[in-house]
Amino acid sequence: MTSAETRIIESFNELNLPEPILKTLSELGYETPSPIQAASIPIIQEGRDLLGQAQTGTGKTAAFALPMLSKIDPSKRFPQLLVLAPTRELAIQVAEAFQAYSRYLKCSVLPIYGGQSYDNQLRQLKRGTQIIVGTPGRVMDHIRRGTLKLDQLQALVLDEADEMLRMGFIDDVEWILEHTPEQRQIALFSATMPPEIKKVADNYLNNPKHIKIETKTSTATTIRQRFSIVNRNQKLDAFTRILEVEDFDGVIVFVRTKIATIELSEKLSARGHNSAALNGDIPQNQREKIVEKLKQGSLDILVATDVVARGLDVKRISHVINYDIPLDTESYVHRIGRTGRAGRTGDAILFVTNRERHLLRAIERETNSKVEPMEIPSTKDVNQKRAEAFKQRINDTIAQQDLTPYQEIINQSIQENDHGLESVAAALAYIAQGKQPLFFSEQSYPKETEFFKDNPRGDRKNRRGNDRKRGDRGYDKSGGERPRRKKKAHNDANMNSYRIEIGRADGVKPGNIVGAIANEADIDSKYIGSIKISDNHSIVDLPKDMPKALFKKLQKAYICGKQTNMKPLD
Repeated sequence: MTSAETRIIESFNELNLPEPILKTLSELGYETPSPIQAASIPIIQEGRDLLGQAQTGTGKTAAFALPMLSKIDPSKRFPQLLVLAPTRELAIQVAEAFQAYSRYLKCSVLPIYGGQSYDNQLRQLKRGTQIIVGTPGRVMDHIRRGTLKLDQLQALVLDEADEMLRMGFIDDVEWILEHTPEQRQIALFSATMPPEIKKVADNYLNNPKHIKIETKTSTATTIRQRFSIVNRNQKLDAFTRILEVEDFDGVIVFVRTKIATIELSEKLSARGHNSAALNGDIPQNQREKIVEKLKQGSLDILVATDVVARGLDVKRISHVINYDIPLDTESYVHRIGRTGRAGRTGDAILFVTNRERHLLRAIERETNSKVEPMEIPSTKDVNQKRAEAFKQRINDTIAQQDLTPYQEIINQSIQENDHGLESVAAALAYIAQGKQPLFFSEQSYPKETEFFKDNPRGDRKNRRGNDRKRGDRGYDKSGGERPRRKKKAHNDANMNSYRIEIGRADGVKPGNIVGAIANEADIDSKYIGSIKISDNHSIVDLPKDMPKALFKKLQKAYICGKQTNMKPLD
């Protein structure tokens, strides 16, 4: 097996992918394949076995998902592709990626992992599904039960094989491999190549092509790197607060898709910021004008996708905001490299949702750098900054302008109306401020509550501890967390009770409810209170200040294959 030399591929159109997949990629805003994608997709399309060696977060999922999807026959209702992942979180992530990429393909994707009810999995397996994404333990269980038959399997992907080895799953993986047909294609991906993984490749892969991607993962020491844990619907308000408090010059904001550049730029403009979008759909001459405005200072915020901003060198860029966390470390390095150039200092801020913490860990590990936690500025912070800025405007005006004519008018007003000097000054400040309120009000943003806050470093430390060895208490063989109630984070006075139309008869357990609500609401499960399960319904306590939009989302969520139809308990 030899390392492959990869040619530069500028577009997914060069990879001979089916038109429905190319259409989806275009809508998702994907423009240029990553190195692992450019190297792997043609090999998988040829039907060859592949041994891919690349770090976590380099775009491996699309590297195998896109070519494997092009081989699926939707008319055949049996498993044609099996993807093994070490943890349920990764299995969910990979399954979601397959579902996104197959938007215009009539094929079904089923994630199966520990900690999830068997009932829903069994129903979908019986109905027939082409793509299975699962953890080793649960896949083995279904094979033993006879509910998952692999006799007609066409391809198998081993994702993060070294992680499965570290967690003690390698024997399970080999057992599963032995229950697959001899004539099937295998793609094995691993960040490292320990002897045990090499042995699996030698025993089960047929003359595989070895692809090894070296990533550039160094970051400049002149860049201060920070992150904040936020929910998706908090990002705009968090960013706006940061702009209020941080001293910035030019800002580049990175998002994943073309449409997101336009949407975010419009929202920022509506909030009074001078911003513009930059993406591949904007004509080149217009792009050049936008960049020139950024350089000259007539534009402050540029909202861009990765591709169009690569190589962009604007001296006044003080901040890079990773509004959407990049899916590969190399993109992160390129992004934050737009600031802190030529020895200048810069700031890089990263927004991370709870489900994206593993990407943050990968960035820290692979760049060998520390990304420090930061608090989103509070209302008090914003108002203090506004007050300081207003006072500075007063001082600058006194120092730089001839105020004699105005002083005469003020003196006359005081004498004629018996106003105090402070009252007149305050009235003038009010006139100068205009319709825009001087101080930030709580109504300007969603209510700040502990419900939406996290202890980023503490949680990450705990997760690392739990991840260290398989078999730690609370984790099942498939890497999934066993249903387990935590102590309530609120007093009963801060909680409301809600009824969901799912009960014991549906096979629901507390862990199912906690997992579904935590995932849908993107919050830590410690903010979910007591749960009472009856035969045909359940009662769950949630924070009293839960936003209406979040409540509506939870009403439509599914647990054990049924919609919650959540209602407040009178």
